[in-house]
Amino acid sequence: MAATGAPLFPANLTPVFLREATSSSVGKSKPKQISFSTSSRRFAVSTEQPPTTATKTTSRFSGSGKLEKREEAEPVKATRSEDPAVERGSFKDYFERSKELVSGSDGGPPRWFTPLECGPPLTDSPLLLFLPGIIGVGLGLIKQHQRLGKIFEIWCLHIPVVDRTPFTELVKLVERTIRSENHHSPNRPIYLVGESFGGCLALAVAACNPDVDLVLILANPATSFSRSHLQPLIPVLDIMPHQLPLSLRYMLNSMTGDPLKMMIERVVKGLPFQQTIGELSQDLVAISSYLSVLADILPRETLRWKLQMLKSASAVSNSRLHAVKAQTLIISSGKDQLLPSKEEGERLYRALPKSEIRKFNDNGHFLFLEDGIDLVTIIKAAGFYRRRKYIDYVSDYMPPTPAEFEKVYDEKKWFNVVTSPVMLSTLEDGKIVRGLAGIPSEGPVLLVGYHMLLGLELVPLVTKIFLERNILVRGMAHPMTFVRDKEGALPDLSTYDSFRIMGAVPVSATNFYKLMSSKSHALLYPGGMREALHRKGEEYKLMWPEQSEFVRMAARFGAKIIPFGAVGEDDIGEVVFDYDDLMKIPYFKGEIERITNGAAKLRTDTNGEVANQGIHLPGILPKFPGRFYFYFGKPIETEGRMRELRDKDKSHELYLEVKSEVARCIAYLKEKREYDPYRNLLSRSIYQATHDFTSEIPIFEL
Repeated sequence: MAATGAPLFPANLTPVFLREATSSSVGKSKPKQISFSTSSRRFAVSTEQPPTTATKTTSRFSGSGKLEKREEAEPVKATRSEDPAVERGSFKDYFERSKELVSGSDGGPPRWFTPLECGPPLTDSPLLLFLPGIIGVGLGLIKQHQRLGKIFEIWCLHIPVVDRTPFTELVKLVERTIRSENHHSPNRPIYLVGESFGGCLALAVAACNPDVDLVLILANPATSFSRSHLQPLIPVLDIMPHQLPLSLRYMLNSMTGDPLKMMIERVVKGLPFQQTIGELSQDLVAISSYLSVLADILPRETLRWKLQMLKSASAVSNSRLHAVKAQTLIISSGKDQLLPSKEEGERLYRALPKSEIRKFNDNGHFLFLEDGIDLVTIIKAAGFYRRRKYIDYVSDYMPPTPAEFEKVYDEKKWFNVVTSPVMLSTLEDGKIVRGLAGIPSEGPVLLVGYHMLLGLELVPLVTKIFLERNILVRGMAHPMTFVRDKEGALPDLSTYDSFRIMGAVPVSATNFYKLMSSKSHALLYPGGMREALHRKGEEYKLMWPEQSEFVRMAARFGAKIIPFGAVGEDDIGEVVFDYDDLMKIPYFKGEIERITNGAAKLRTDTNGEVANQGIHLPGILPKFPGRFYFYFGKPIETEGRMRELRDKDKSHELYLEVKSEVARCIAYLKEKREYDPYRNLLSRSIYQATHDFTSEIPIFEL
């Protein structure tokens, strides 16, 4: 098998079921249904007990405040699909819910709760513990609850206003929880999502529990407190209590983000300008009215206590960074007004061995409360979602939602516009048609084709098939798109986030087996990186291994093999400085060897041109853009041929037949495009200017 090259590229639902566990009965208890009602809002809640026990409350408070006993219910099984129209909480909801939580007597120790809008998660979902920032109410993920609740079992930590539990005790509280849950379900990971102060808490817990399978997600962690604008507030609160409202207003402004940015985002979404201005004005009025709510959540003594605790938390977590071995995703904002999060994210990325970083340059400190931020998408794109100790790129994968695909498509839309790809396919009777009707809807299907220079064909191929046929083509990609040596010079892994969203998997026999067994549509390039990084004058030359690689696996599952060709790279650019030229220059030779050695090795048992390819970027002379053409040949059936194709000679014959068909598709396109009056970008632009911009641009006669 081969890898792709280096491409360009409110309904409150059923309550969550929590376990009741004590030190003597861990793993023996039955699920209990719990909920908590405040006004019209409901939460599933639990109370953390002293260190000897870890019980969860199991009663429900009615609207009148009376205890009601509830019957046990069976967990609800959910399908692994995502609702494209998920309702998301708002900034207003955050303050209203926070007011409900802290109103009245908000006493007692810190406790876990699950907002009921999270709904029932999948039966095999990992546990997600949300560790809040300095405000401490535990609702920092309110805009993410419904999306997260579909794939995680969610517990949020609530720290009451009057609580004075020191940082070290909070660490022990979280420790007891993760150890209890790990004992219940030792094979599932536990996610710690720490925001600001919660990031320090997550790091301290991870440092003390290297034997527990933890995944850390740190959003603007407060490990940089000593360099922040918050530290000077501590002496101010001691000597100038009347300055408190100004401190709260500053914090409130940090939470709300940039009003101009909010307005631009709403205009981009297509909302009428007058509506946008009206809604923004209402938001700003509502925001200013929540200053009193923030004052209730953070009275002077509480704010002073929390800032002191934040100072302690930062010091403790920094002193233990060397002991953190957990898989970590760092999320940093570029416009954080409270902490130097951009610089801190880079520091933590270098300090933590199993970390990745994602940067949001236009966002503020309270990242998860801002529009346009979807934590589920961030986790999926980074390849951080798993249900067991190790990620399964097939069973753990979730297809893109309409919003996720739209974002991927919009990011690459310019490329589709410039290349105006033509899609041709072959029906069962051999007729060639424009469009993708010839691609079977049901899998398993294996698309096998030619890899253009730099993988230029990947974007239009995958997005067009998904857009027009609602078929997700899962490409088998080079492992460098999933794993990167921090000290190496490979591209940042965030470069390939859209590929992971669209279902790319690291190329391997195991992943190929899983794709075929799950009846997927898989994409394979036998020429791999050698084809995508070809030399001068090698356009459209197939560079496949001598031995057959994929035929028997396809036959084992009765997959349809669809050979295809793609042309157009020579209308986009020309290689003028290739691998052979670069290797003659000592500096570039050393760089190529260093980069290649830092990447995973492929085809180490293969000789010749397709053996492990040196990773490099050829010098390309751009051309005035032409057009891309794709031709999918007639599907080749393997069903019922498994026994026949066990024979090496027979399988090799089919392998050569597929290769011959790919070459034929390329030759057909190269010949036919000469008769396309709209091959040139200028002619296509003139056509669109004189017709409807969305109208289909004609091609040659079929």
